[in-house]
Amino acid sequence: MQSSFILIVIVAYFLLLMFISYLTSRKGADNDAFFRANKSSKWYIVAFAMIGTSISGVTFVSVPGMVRNLDMTYMQMVLGFFFGYLVIAYVLLPLYYRLNLTTIYGYLEQRYGQRSYKTGAWFFLLSKIVGAAARLYLVAFILQSLV
Repeated sequence: MQSSFILIVIVAYFLLLMFISYLTSRKGADNDAFFRANKSSKWYIVAFAMIGTSISGVTFVSVPGMVRNLDMTYMQMVLGFFFGYLVIAYVLLPLYYRLNLTTIYGYLEQRYGQRSYKTGAWFFLLSKIVGAAARLYLVAFILQSLV
């Protein structure tokens, strides 16, 4: 593929994302509406959404190949997810409901102050940027091997 075509597709994709975010932001929803759907979502929808957000396309593509070529060591990570979700369900969610919090950053701000809140948010953004860059690289690597 032409590199200019790939660049045009990426720019068009980001412009489409910005347009959709502009359209959806005009409704004037607050954090409660955005993060908790005003507490109107069914529990099973929230459960599937939590699991769905922890699995990326790269995970979906690479894990079966890793299991086929190596062994079942990924199962340890799946068990870690399971125990992590139990901790979230029995430790963090009651805390969130008791303090009427939306995110962990609200807890950091209440408990430790503004500086801790901003530091946690910056580390989150940094980890997401690095993760997105790695996923973009892996997808480009897969597409390059197909051409």
